[in-house]
Amino acid sequence: MLQIFILSVLPWITAVLCGLTTEKQFDILEGRSLTIPCHYEPQYASYVKYWCRGKMREFCTSLTRTDDPHTSNAAVDKVSIVDDPVQLVFTVVMNDLKEDDSGWYMCGMEVGGLWSADVSAYTYISVIHGMLVNSPLIGEEGSSVKAECLYSKRFRESEKKWCRKDDLGSCVSTGSERSREDTSVSISDDRTGAFSVTLKKLQMNDTGWYWCSAGQEKKFVHLLVTSRPTTASVTSPPPPSQDDAHQSVTGELWSMHSHILGALLVCFSVMFLVGLAILARRLWIMQKQVPVLRHIKEVKARLTERPTDDGDLQNAAVVFINRECPDVHMY
Repeated sequence: MLQIFILSVLPWITAVLCGLTTEKQFDILEGRSLTIPCHYEPQYASYVKYWCRGKMREFCTSLTRTDDPHTSNAAVDKVSIVDDPVQLVFTVVMNDLKEDDSGWYMCGMEVGGLWSADVSAYTYISVIHGMLVNSPLIGEEGSSVKAECLYSKRFRESEKKWCRKDDLGSCVSTGSERSREDTSVSISDDRTGAFSVTLKKLQMNDTGWYWCSAGQEKKFVHLLVTSRPTTASVTSPPPPSQDDAHQSVTGELWSMHSHILGALLVCFSVMFLVGLAILARRLWIMQKQVPVLRHIKEVKARLTERPTDDGDLQNAAVVFINRECPDVHMY
């Protein structure tokens, strides 16, 4: 029984976890159209694709299918579907959305068979009655910045405004002509779901909160004005005069001569030090030889002072002491 249960559940788990993907959620203004891409794997290129409303396949209301030739005109139909097996994506288009169109929807592919579940992916569509606006706005000092205020279908004929927060005197409205322009701001309404506001010649003190409105609906927008980067002017130096050229050549010659003089000074210093070393060694050797010379002179002096009648030196006895042997030999 356990094996049968696992075999029956496994295809459904596989179908849920892989094979088909789409966006998790879509936010759209009322009265607009929405395009939903559903991406699939190559092995499902030839399968039938469908779009239904609901979060469970068994209770999902079918809205369009690729095998139904009457549901492929995106410009006319409320819901249409087109499959592109080359790009591996099928696309669903929903037109003129209402608030009650909000809810869960499912991209699906019919796999068929007793042991095979349909491959599906779910998304939530939120249809908003009101406004959407791009925020925050960032502009450079001295430049212009544009805000896009989107509104739902029921606000098409309403008056549109742009104001600075807590300053009603700054409000600019479209009026009956659907547009207005002055030196600092311009506003224009296309009556198709959006009006634009352009802020000109921005100053640093323009930074702050603003709001745009359609009828009683209002959306806040934050504007940040950044300082203009300072660029240092680059000027080319004037051509050198004859005196400057002469000074430049003289400076180069002096620089070259100074290098030569420095090298010579180093050589002379080394030679001087070597000479001092040689002289010091000779003085040291002479200092070691002084006691020996003095002793020789003393011996010579004693020999010359000795009387001649003391005997012939040839008959004198000479005694040699052998330090290694205790015996004394006389010759």
